[in-house]
Amino acid sequence: MSAKKILILTASIGSGHIKAAEAVARELASQDPEAQIAAVDFMARSTAWGHWLIKRVYLEMLRFVPNLYDVFYKVSGGEAGGSLAQKSVACFMLPVFARLYKKYTPDIVICTHPFPAAAASLWKEQNNSSLPLAVVMTDYSLHQVWLCPRVDSYFMATDSMRQAMERQGFADKELQVTGIPVSSQLQQLPDKDSMRQELGVDRKDKVILLMGGGLGLGGIEHTLEALETIEETLTLLVITGRNADLLNRASAFAETSHHRLHIWGYTDEAHKLMRVADMLITKPGALTISEAFVLGLPMLLHDPIPGPETENAVYATKNGAALWLHPGEKLAPAVLEMLNDDTLARMGSQALACAKPQASSQIAAALLRM
Repeated sequence: MSAKKILILTASIGSGHIKAAEAVARELASQDPEAQIAAVDFMARSTAWGHWLIKRVYLEMLRFVPNLYDVFYKVSGGEAGGSLAQKSVACFMLPVFARLYKKYTPDIVICTHPFPAAAASLWKEQNNSSLPLAVVMTDYSLHQVWLCPRVDSYFMATDSMRQAMERQGFADKELQVTGIPVSSQLQQLPDKDSMRQELGVDRKDKVILLMGGGLGLGGIEHTLEALETIEETLTLLVITGRNADLLNRASAFAETSHHRLHIWGYTDEAHKLMRVADMLITKPGALTISEAFVLGLPMLLHDPIPGPETENAVYATKNGAALWLHPGEKLAPAVLEMLNDDTLARMGSQALACAKPQASSQIAAALLRM
C-alpha cells in the first residue's frame, strides 16, 4: 500500500496556528513514519501574494485600530455574518487551494486556521469530492468562521464548544474534544530545578517570564516599567518575538533596571523558559495558554486581542489558572499577589487541571484512522 499523503494548511497570523500545525505534524510522523507530510503556510507571500496582503492588513488593524477588528469579530460571529465572511474568504482563496491540491494530491487535508478550511470546503463542494477534511480549532471559544460545511472531523478545546456545535446541527461523530495540540516536548522537559541549573538561574530566585506572542505585541515595555516599581529583585525573562525594535528597547531598559533581565527575540527556547519561570505575564494566545496549562505555570494575562483572546482570558481566569489584568488595574500589585508561594501553588494546580498534553497524539491517531 502506498504511503499516505497528508497536507496541513496553517497560517502565520501570530504563532499559534503554526505551532499547532507543527505539533500535529510531528505526531503524524511519529505514528506513521512512512507518511508524506507537507505543511503549508496558507498566508505566506510565497504561497499567494493576495493572502499575504490580507495578513498584513489584519496585523496593521490589530496594531492601530483593534476596536475595528473587534466589530468585525462580533459581526462575523453571528450565523448570517459568519456565513457571509466565510463564503467571501472561500471564493477569494479557492484558486490557491486548487493549486495546492494539484501539487500535493493529498489523501487528507488538515487545517489549523479557518481561511484554508473555508477554501477547502468550497473546493470539495464544487468538485463533488469526498476528500477527507479535518479542522483543528485553536481557540477556547466557538466562532462561526470556523464552521465550514463538508468537514469530516473537528477537533476542539472544550466540551462547551462541542455542545454549541451540536445545537447547530453538527453530528456528534464529527466532533472530538481533544484540547489544543501542543508539542510533546513539553512533557519531556527536565524539572524546574534542573532546568534552572542548565540556564544559570538560581533556584531561589523569583522568576517571571514576559511574552508578547510571535508578533511581539502585548505591552512588554509598559510591563517592564511597572515591574521596576517592585523593590524585591526579580529575574525577568523577556521574549520579544519578531519585533526587532522591541528587542532593542528592552535591551536598553535592562542596562538601568535593578532586576536581572535576560532577553531573547524569536526563540525556540520558549518551552525551557516557561519551565524555569514561576509565573508568566503574557497576552492570552490560545497556544501559549495551552502550553502553560501543561507546565502548570500560573499566568497574569493582559492586552488580549479583542475577540478570541478575550475569550481565552475568560476561560483561563474562570478555571483559576490565571489573573486577568483589565485596563486601569495596576500590574505591580497583581504580580506581588501572585508571587506568594501558596498562590503560585494553587494556580499551578489549577493550570494542570486544565491541561490536555495528549491532544496532538490523539488528533494524529484520529487523522490516520480517517
